Amino acid sequence: MAQNIVLVGFPGAGKSTIGKNLAPLLGLRFVDLDKYVEQRFQYSVPQLFAQFGELVFRKCEFEALSEILQDNHQLIATGGGTPCYEQAMQLIKKKNFSIYIKMSEEAIVQRLSKSKKPRPLTSHLSLEELQAYVHQTLQKRAHYYEQAHLIVDGENLDIPRLAEEIHKMAI
Repeated sequence: MAQNIVLVGFPGAGKSTIGKNLAPLLGLRFVDLDKYVEQRFQYSVPQLFAQFGELVFRKCEFEALSEILQDNHQLIATGGGTPCYEQAMQLIKKKNFSIYIKMSEEAIVQRLSKSKKPRPLTSHLSLEELQAYVHQTLQKRAHYYEQAHLIVDGENLDIPRLAEEIHKMAI
């Protein structure tokens, strides 16, 4: 039996929104890794990026992930780059059930271009730059995401059906 369920996927895939809606259906506590990082280190994610750079942010994020995974009965929404740093994906998969919320590049670009949430790696990009960034970054990260135990289509996601599927597979 898995200790936690961990959502992975590109920024804008809806991990936090899906997690908030899915956790109660599974009887799990919802944890948003970005919010946990902000509470733990007393900086917003954009502030951490701006003040210390991506490498320091990733170290903080990995430390926070390691702490969170010590508890059980949680549904955790990770940041888009979380599984790609150090041994994070192996740590996630060790005793937890991982789900990749997969979306097309076009859908990701559309969501990120309309996002009101400040995203340190994309908020300053033009639409053309955003398209190139998503394409290049998704190619680099797909290897990590695709190691998840379950891959689901994030564009047409039926959360109650996903909850039933998870019950059959992981819980």
